[in-house]
Amino acid sequence: MSLPLSHPQLPTYDDVKAAAGRIEGVAHRTPVLTSRTADERTGGSLFFKAENLQRGGSFKFRGAYNAIAQLSPEAKKRGVVAFSSGNHAQAIAYAGQLQGVPTVIIMPQDAPAMKVAATKGYGGEVVMYDRYTEDREAIGRRLSEERGLTLIPPYDHEDVIAGQGTAAKELFEEVGPLDMLFVCTGGGGLLAGSALATRALSPECRIYGVEPEAGNDAQQSFRSGSIVKIPVPATIADGAQTTYVGAKTFPIMRALVDDILTVSDAQLIDTMRFFIERMKIVVEPTGCLSAAAALSDLVSCKGKRVGIIISGGNVDPRALAGFLAG
Repeated sequence: MSLPLSHPQLPTYDDVKAAAGRIEGVAHRTPVLTSRTADERTGGSLFFKAENLQRGGSFKFRGAYNAIAQLSPEAKKRGVVAFSSGNHAQAIAYAGQLQGVPTVIIMPQDAPAMKVAATKGYGGEVVMYDRYTEDREAIGRRLSEERGLTLIPPYDHEDVIAGQGTAAKELFEEVGPLDMLFVCTGGGGLLAGSALATRALSPECRIYGVEPEAGNDAQQSFRSGSIVKIPVPATIADGAQTTYVGAKTFPIMRALVDDILTVSDAQLIDTMRFFIERMKIVVEPTGCLSAAAALSDLVSCKGKRVGIIISGGNVDPRALAGFLAG
């Protein structure tokens, strides 16, 4: 599979390789974990790319750092603005702090308190909004124009997509070709970047995006052939409460991804429990999407080498306790 030639502005694997060079020595080269229990449960050989152990607690640091690093000195001095429910917010604030760039982050009023606190802790100026009645993109554009800030969206940006693709690149470099790769999916930045890396390094690997059952806009879009917009979904996977995929991520997904799967909140909670009890790691609900699909046997992993990108680990301890106690 290849990208349509009518999309010359979309990132390529060369952009992923360039991003890897920019983030080298700054972003963590996160470990690839294995679990005998997971292998026995699925009949496959599973490799978990632990982006919950990334700086800022998620894969988002990769794209954020890569995007800010390429700004002009003048743009860096003026600063950047971003909108996010949490992980992109933290990543932009942290990457900006490391590069001496002021950051303004637009976050929903119901964003996890831990993510808001972390964003402020990294030096980000947080602007709150109501995700059900206000348009975060419109707020971002307004602040960009009023203050001369560079807008860096959470997924629909070529430098962000390229940066996110470095996680899959590292996975393949460490474990070699795979039969299948499961990727957590919200707006599609991680999935699109992962697809670029996969087709270059393990071209026969089947790629599955995984999103919440309650918010299957990516699945609807993928299967209909055009971007479908939905209301804000009610799901514990706050990082995937997107209402539509990106104009840049969608064509890459359509061209290079094999299918989009969905999992329920109950399956996410079961997977969070599995990670804590069996692998001794904390993974947020959104970060469990990919593993939940594999462990639930939505696609048979029997006899297959399977990659799973854990997208993040930023979950409030009290919320985590509530999920596991339910």
